[in-house]
Amino acid sequence: MAWYGNGGNELAADFVMLCRPSSREILLLRRGINTPGAMQIITETSVRILRVSPVPAERSAVSGRLAASDPFLDAMAITKGRFAVETEGTDSLYLPAWTEVSRVIEDCR
Repeated sequence: MAWYGNGGNELAADFVMLCRPSSREILLLRRGINTPGAMQIITETSVRILRVSPVPAERSAVSGRLAASDPFLDAMAITKGRFAVETEGTDSLYLPAWTEVSRVIEDCR
């Protein structure tokens, strides 16, 4: 799991990436909104728009999914510096491409 936000744990994170081993997919969770819509992720080399839906166990969060084999995940991991996460109804996030991103991807593959 990789999380970004204040508080030092996933419960306070604005953005979370985690692996679902049983389905071999990466869940991308954005807190601060709970309506269906779109999440746009922008890396140095690629842009992807994901459909997102409310997370039942969360009061205010949406999530989208990518197959662990999706090459876009590699673009997120190797982008220089930061990648952007834009979700309708929330402020854009500019997140560092920390090594945790690569670890989540590699562990899920």
